[in-house]
Amino acid sequence: MEIFDNLALGFSVAVTFQNIFYCFIGVLLGTLIGVLPGLGPVPTIAMLLPITFGLPPVSALIMLAGIYYGAQYGGSTTAILINLPGESSSVVTAIDGYQMARKGRAGAALATAALGSFFAGTVATFLLAVFAPPLADLALKFGPPEYFALMVLGLVASVALASGSVFKALAMVVLGILLGLSGQDVYTGTPRFTFDMLELADGIEFVALAMGVFGIGEIVRNLEDEHERTVMVRKVGGLLLSKDDIKRIVGPILRGTFLGSFLGILPGGGAVLSSFAAYSIEKRISKRPQEFGKGAIEAVAAPESANNAGAQTSFIPMLTLGIPSNPVMALMIGALIIQGIVPGPNVVNEQPNLFWGIVVSMWLGNFMLVVLNLPLIGIWVRLLTVPYHILFPLIVGFCCIGVYSVNNNAIDVFAMALFGIVGYVLVKLDCEPAPLLLGFIIGPMLEEYLRRAMLISRGDPTVFFTRPISATMLLLAIVALVVVLMPSVRKKREEAFKE
Repeated sequence: MEIFDNLALGFSVAVTFQNIFYCFIGVLLGTLIGVLPGLGPVPTIAMLLPITFGLPPVSALIMLAGIYYGAQYGGSTTAILINLPGESSSVVTAIDGYQMARKGRAGAALATAALGSFFAGTVATFLLAVFAPPLADLALKFGPPEYFALMVLGLVASVALASGSVFKALAMVVLGILLGLSGQDVYTGTPRFTFDMLELADGIEFVALAMGVFGIGEIVRNLEDEHERTVMVRKVGGLLLSKDDIKRIVGPILRGTFLGSFLGILPGGGAVLSSFAAYSIEKRISKRPQEFGKGAIEAVAAPESANNAGAQTSFIPMLTLGIPSNPVMALMIGALIIQGIVPGPNVVNEQPNLFWGIVVSMWLGNFMLVVLNLPLIGIWVRLLTVPYHILFPLIVGFCCIGVYSVNNNAIDVFAMALFGIVGYVLVKLDCEPAPLLLGFIIGPMLEEYLRRAMLISRGDPTVFFTRPISATMLLLAIVALVVVLMPSVRKKREEAFKE
């Protein structure tokens, strides 16, 4: 019965005027940036981090969470109507969703996406409420060796699940760790990787790095490759699904929800991998595989359910272990640190208002999103006609103001510009920047737990292999790395991601 008491606490926190307002703002912004191609939750949350300074921790996290799962809803709108995914997890939805729109079934496709996302979000939030507290209690028994092994396993998993070359993903993780170690040594206070620059004495500013790599870098890439937006329909009707449609989407929604809920927990998984995996499975088991790519409603239901489930279960490792499973969760950890909250298992026990308030707000947010997406579809269609050359100067200006307001330091603005160039170069080199951000967040914690473990063991490195939990996790990390580096596996993996 304890879970009901906790949910009652969550409702008392989430169902206040202030938190309902910020939840609404979050899901509205999420839908907006999901609808507008070229934006996404990562640069948007990075840009809004400075605004959260003046907000209560619960309100700030509720708003940022709403942006993330709201973007999963909004991304399907552009994918279906103009064949241009507003969010990367909606790439698969565009394949059959756009074909349904061309056949005059845009309303059915949008309704399927909204209902699948709502069901998946509801189930995933329930799983978060059920499994997160016991996982946090288990994590409280971890010592420094276990935490070090867990972070190593998380980084290896992010490499294995990252798209593109394994070696490039490894390089991104290492680069992220090195950037994260810049500043003063935790124990001795000795400057390192500062190049005798006083501005780097406290390390590289997280907001500047995130805004640069994912904000400015993405803007430059979109300017280079701006798509022509041809809206398939100006007015959407036929939102009610037929009995045959409902019969065809029930199975894909259930399977997509289950798959997305599992993959969302894995480092490097989340919404994008979930949607691709769900589409692949449905195509393999479908009785109508010839319809896929030509307007199969199952190919809309499964990916949209999977990406929303994956988005919301990715909060489990972030809130319980303090380990991000994707770049958005890394930004969430940054938001917690900004609010003076130490990420990890203590959040559930020491900040119950925060944890349960976020959980309940997800249910409220999913309901709001159904209301926002279907009745207001005409407004979202009109927004698609806004030229990108009008949007990008506003975004750049907002980035500069936001990053400057963190420390009132102009150096951070120049750092953001530099990392923007770095982000663009990484994309041109086919290097996924997500592992870099994960390495930047986890790197300092990885070092701290490594040094704590070595101090406790008096410098004996075997401490990581004499404790069952840490030994098991390190063994899993080694096996996963060896398997993914095998030539045959690496080739099949790269072919799968390319497809």
